[in-house]
Amino acid sequence: MRFIVRLLFFACLAATFLVPAATAADRMWVGFHDDPMFRWDGTRLDALDRARANNATILRTIVDWTKVAPTRPTQATDPFDPAYQFGDIDEFVRNAQQRGTEVLITLWGTPSWANGGQKPQAMPNNLADFQDFARAVASRYSGRYAGYPYVRFFTIWNESNLATFLVPQFNAKGKIVSPANYAKLAKAGITGIKAGNRSAQIGIGETSSNGRDKPRAGTDTVAPATFMKGVAANMKGVKFDAWAQHPYPFPVNQKPTQLVRYPNVTLKSFPQFEKDLDAAFKRKNVPIWITEYGNETKPGEPKGVTEAQQAAYIPQAIGMARKDPRVQMFVWFVMQDSQGSLWQSGIYRQDASPKRAQPAFARTAKPLSPVNGKMTVRGGTKNPKITVYLREYCANNAAGTTVGYTIRSYLKSKLVAVSQGAAPLGLDCTVKPRVAKLTVAKKKTYRVTVTANTATTAEVLRTITIVGA
Repeated sequence: MRFIVRLLFFACLAATFLVPAATAADRMWVGFHDDPMFRWDGTRLDALDRARANNATILRTIVDWTKVAPTRPTQATDPFDPAYQFGDIDEFVRNAQQRGTEVLITLWGTPSWANGGQKPQAMPNNLADFQDFARAVASRYSGRYAGYPYVRFFTIWNESNLATFLVPQFNAKGKIVSPANYAKLAKAGITGIKAGNRSAQIGIGETSSNGRDKPRAGTDTVAPATFMKGVAANMKGVKFDAWAQHPYPFPVNQKPTQLVRYPNVTLKSFPQFEKDLDAAFKRKNVPIWITEYGNETKPGEPKGVTEAQQAAYIPQAIGMARKDPRVQMFVWFVMQDSQGSLWQSGIYRQDASPKRAQPAFARTAKPLSPVNGKMTVRGGTKNPKITVYLREYCANNAAGTTVGYTIRSYLKSKLVAVSQGAAPLGLDCTVKPRVAKLTVAKKKTYRVTVTANTATTAEVLRTITIVGA
């Protein structure tokens, strides 16, 4: 029997806060994508523990439509239709939640029943089928069903500018067609996800770092900036939360500072790409999610970098992302080399022994956690509202559970104010209290500590930085 958790409260209006365009991204969701280790390996619980110990705050996973729906569902929008096979995904999101970690779901792959017997890379014949599937996934992980955790982040398709994942890239006359096709997928996916979970955050694109823009022998590809502009031309007025990019070095042994010929896009290309992104979508400061990045190492990848180079490149790459105020997410691919992965870019070897990059990753990720957030508010703001992430509380507490808290505000080392209160735990595993008795002064920085607990859950401490603008 499924128990529907009642929504006991509605999210309040967001506090008015500004993030200056010139400010670095002092907080980012940083983590891993490693389905072989996190979903299917016999040591997956240990692997997830190690991900958390390395200060990962987000884990990305591919939800393959072909695997979840090998036969056509009777009621495709029903997240519990008997045709759906979510078993290992359910386990994964539960395991992530128990460790206080967010999940990013990437939807990909068309079942043969939805595209006339073609391969998973081919478009569905009826986009409503994909929309219904996206709705079912987002609904299942909307927090409304007991035992099925809330998933905050979604993206649509994977490396859609490559024929490896989306076909066709060109028509018979050699004209680029994949951006227009992807735009249809994205619009259907966004509609479906929002129908299942209105508060979900959605990234589009998921583009690889390089492409050729012309059909040639081998895999057809389109350069990411070319692809993005084509998508924008076919998605006028459609709302999304971020553009997802995979700015891998190409070839794999290059540095994070590698320069490539635009419209290919690596980390160094972001200023030009972001300018074009805004112009194409007619928006300002479109956020960026880096949903895959990595350097393969020798000897597993003979053309890769040395383990010493990988250890040096990780903080450099994350540091470049951190300096960009638009980048909200950085996902490393993969955490551990394994027989189930074609890439040898883990910070652990196949025997689970750490490479030299492991402590570098953990050290670099730690101060960036949005769980201990940072926000900028207007000078003179009274009682600013903050978001307190309590993901692990949702593992043992239903939405609406009362969370008690004590908030202390400090200016440098001086205690400014103390307040106590209680709020219901949100479906999204947050509480949003106001920092009572605090008036934020212009050009002042405050350290706000939040000690939270429930009747059945151990106390946790969060630290939020508030800057007056």
